[in-house]
Amino acid sequence: MSLVDADWTDWQQSWDRQQEWYMPDREERFRVMLDMVDALVGPEPRVLDLACGTGSITDRLLRRFPGATSTGVDLDPALLTIARGSFAGDDRVTFVTADLKDPDWPGLLPAGPYDAVLTATALHWLHSEPLAVLYGQLAGVVREGGVFMNADHMPADDTPRINAAERAHRHAAMERAKAEGALDWADWWDVAAKDPVLAEPTAERFRIYGEHADGDTPTAAWHARTLREAGFAEARTVWSSPSDSLVLALR
Repeated sequence: MSLVDADWTDWQQSWDRQQEWYMPDREERFRVMLDMVDALVGPEPRVLDLACGTGSITDRLLRRFPGATSTGVDLDPALLTIARGSFAGDDRVTFVTADLKDPDWPGLLPAGPYDAVLTATALHWLHSEPLAVLYGQLAGVVREGGVFMNADHMPADDTPRINAAERAHRHAAMERAKAEGALDWADWWDVAAKDPVLAEPTAERFRIYGEHADGDTPTAAWHARTLREAGFAEARTVWSSPSDSLVLALR
């Protein structure tokens, strides 16, 4: 099977289902993210989809704002294969292979600045120190008046009993869904590794990353404070669930 013959829509949908197993409110955070893009930079934004994966944000961005453009940046060769296949022929979309831990990664992007930098469920792969460095770099990528948004796992650090109860409740629901056939992270990658198109980039992906993240999950308050220290004028949470938050920073 060639890249042209692969069913990229099916791969996108399977990725969405796997992610929704962890985050049943995933679409709600995307909706709020795009609401805030509309509110702050308008309906034809130039967007950087940071740690873009399969292009989930880009897909929703272009369906809602057909006049938008998106540059997706990631290092994962398997997810970028799906992304490039999914958006092949769409001149509104560009993808860049880059390591966000490399201090020179912004130089690989099409010339900025950007109206919005958007990311979801990705930056927990970074520890707090390199994440703070990244936030400083992003302050130079976003135009004045533009926005950065990060939706991710950001548990409070002063409510251990609430955190434990929420986690137990969430994981019980996940186990019920898995018993009904839902794929988790490991299951999904097992399927990808057997696919004739994705097998090689999946193997390379695990050589790069290993099994999973070893980063931090600082609080939403930490993210907002660190973004202000990095040069953003304002930053706060604009959406939250019991375990996750969407932090918006205005340049």
